[in-house]
Amino acid sequence: MKEDTCFFVSDLHGNQASYQKLLEQIERKRPGAVFFGGDLLPSDVLHDPGPPPPPFLGKFILPQFRDLRRRMGDAYPDMFIIFGNDDPRDAEEFFTAQDKDGLWHYINERSCRMGDFTLTGYAHVPPTPFLLKDWERYDVSRYVDPGCIHPTEGFRTVPSPVDIEFATMANDLEHLSAGLDPEHAVFLFHAPPYQTFLDRASLDGVMIDHVPADVHVGSIAIKRFIEQWQPLLTLHGHIHESSRITGQWKQRLGRTWSLSAAWEGPGLALVTFRLSCPGSAERLIL
Repeated sequence: MKEDTCFFVSDLHGNQASYQKLLEQIERKRPGAVFFGGDLLPSDVLHDPGPPPPPFLGKFILPQFRDLRRRMGDAYPDMFIIFGNDDPRDAEEFFTAQDKDGLWHYINERSCRMGDFTLTGYAHVPPTPFLLKDWERYDVSRYVDPGCIHPTEGFRTVPSPVDIEFATMANDLEHLSAGLDPEHAVFLFHAPPYQTFLDRASLDGVMIDHVPADVHVGSIAIKRFIEQWQPLLTLHGHIHESSRITGQWKQRLGRTWSLSAAWEGPGLALVTFRLSCPGSAERLIL
C-alpha cells in the first residue's frame, strides 16, 4: 500500500464546494487511500425519479478526478466508493465504468485487498420515510419503524436484483463476511450501528400514530455484526445530526473502532485515520 494515512468522507450530496475542498486536501496531503461513504450525488432524485443531472457526473465528477490523477501521477490515492440511500442506483453504471478505468474502486457488496487489509463495502440502510428505495433493505426482520416506508413500496430507479420482500441486511452481512479475517477487515457502510453515538436522529418528542419515534435510527444488523464479528474498523455516514447531538463521531465497540463522517453543518467533515491505529482518527471541519 502507498501511505498509511487514509481520508474518509460521506454525505457530500453533490456539494461541489465540498468536493473541491476534498480534492485540494488530497493533492496537498497525499493520503494513501480515500473512502467515500455514500450519498455522493445531488438528491433531486428523491423527488423526481431519474438519474443525477449529467453535468454533475460528466462535467464535474469525471474531469475533476481525472485531472487530479493526472497531476498526482503515482501519488494518486486508491479511492473506495459506495452509494447511499439518496443515490440513484441507475448511476451505478457510471461508477463501475470508471472502476474499470482505474479512477476508483466501486466496492458495494464486494471485497478487495489493500496491503494486508480486506476492504468491503455495503450501501444498504434500514427502511426510511423516503420514497427512493434503491438502497433500502429490511434490517433483521420485516418490522418497519412507525413513519417509515417498507422497502417493497416507494420507487426504484432499477429493478432490485434480489427478492426484496425476503432480503435482510443481516443475511447480506453474513454472506459478505464469510471467509474474511476480522483483525484485518475494514467495512465501508452507509448506515451506522443502532443505539450508538453515530445514529442519533433529531426525533426527540416526535409522536407517530401516538407512538414515540425511536431517536436511534441505525441498523440493528450492523450493530450485531460489529459486536459478534469484531472487524478492525467500520466507517459510516447517513445521520448528519448525530455528532451534534451526542458530541461524538467515533466509538469503540469491543475491539472495533467505528467512525462517522456524516455532518450537518457548513463545510466538509474530513476524517483522517491510519489503519495501523484507527483509534487515533481525527476529524477536521473545512
